Amino acid sequence: MSTSRSLPALDPGRPVVEQLRERVAAMERKPATQPIATLPGLASLVPLHAGATYAVDSASLALALAAGASQAGEWVGFAGCADFGVEAAAELGIELSRTVLVPDPGEHWLEVTAALVDVLRVVVLRPPARVDERTAGILDSRLRTRSGVLVVHGDWPRVEARLSIEESRWRGPASGSGHLQERHARVALRRGARPPRQAELTWPGVQRADSDVDRRVREIRKASG
Repeated sequence: MSTSRSLPALDPGRPVVEQLRERVAAMERKPATQPIATLPGLASLVPLHAGATYAVDSASLALALAAGASQAGEWVGFAGCADFGVEAAAELGIELSRTVLVPDPGEHWLEVTAALVDVLRVVVLRPPARVDERTAGILDSRLRTRSGVLVVHGDWPRVEARLSIEESRWRGPASGSGHLQERHARVALRRGARPPRQAELTWPGVQRADSDVDRRVREIRKASG
């Protein structure tokens, strides 16, 4: 297992294992349904709760769901994410010094993920193959015990909610060379058999985008003011 950096937040004068055990004990004392810090742009759409699993269909959504907890001072981890984007993560506010990265856990991905769930608040997993109910249940039980959150990039048997990007477009230079400045996406949230909810989000900060009505109201107010 490798980390994106060393563990600067840990006390170098004390055994690392002892400090991680203390963290595990503290996580076990917290209720499994407690809210987990979520980026403001996502909080009203899908507030995260400890002990739950969420599924996404893109790496950008996976990073966004982990970013709020990281900004709040929590440790987060990524397993099976060989294309982990360091710049994209940092741009969202993920603190790399509190990020554990296991790009290729191989055939031991379940054991690796369970170990990460033991000591990290949010774990993002990209499973290497289709996952059955029994395997998912092992991690579900671990999440409830440790009060963690699992974000799965891909399919998962049982989840609290599924997030998917239905439409995406970029804003940048109208012509010629230059850098893309902003990504606008329509995100759909699905919970069981309920009708999906949709939200317009913009990257890199993952903020709720103004609707056409919101923009028109603001233009009218500005003109009349």
